[in-house]
Amino acid sequence: MSMMIVTQEKAKRLENVLDKQLVSVGVSLALLIDEAGNVIVAAGNDNGVDTTSLAALAAANFGATAQIAKLIGEEDFSILYHKGKKDNIHFSKVGKDFILVTIFTDEIPLGLVRLRVTQVAQELLDLLSES
Repeated sequence: MSMMIVTQEKAKRLENVLDKQLVSVGVSLALLIDEAGNVIVAAGNDNGVDTTSLAALAAANFGATAQIAKLIGEEDFSILYHKGKKDNIHFSKVGKDFILVTIFTDEIPLGLVRLRVTQVAQELLDLLSES
């Protein structure tokens, strides 16, 4: 990963994208993290979730899953999804260096989350690549 500086202005713009595209349709929490597990920006209500730990574990989850993919002959898995009793979590690669983590309830269809995440990924990458 190359050196990247996220200014306050850029962080606000990234947060606005997450708010407008994900939180507005019912996603409880959206985190954009890097592959090392650092939170770049968060949007929504964390409901007491330790976002720093969540980001670190999400990055580790992706790292472990990448090794599983290689074991079965895949280059990588770009999406992970876990369903719980009341909350669901969706992880998606954004470019090569970032992961978008979304937490949502069963009231929000997984298909809508996947669609919105796909739509927002390029917008996030474009903002991140601005100098």
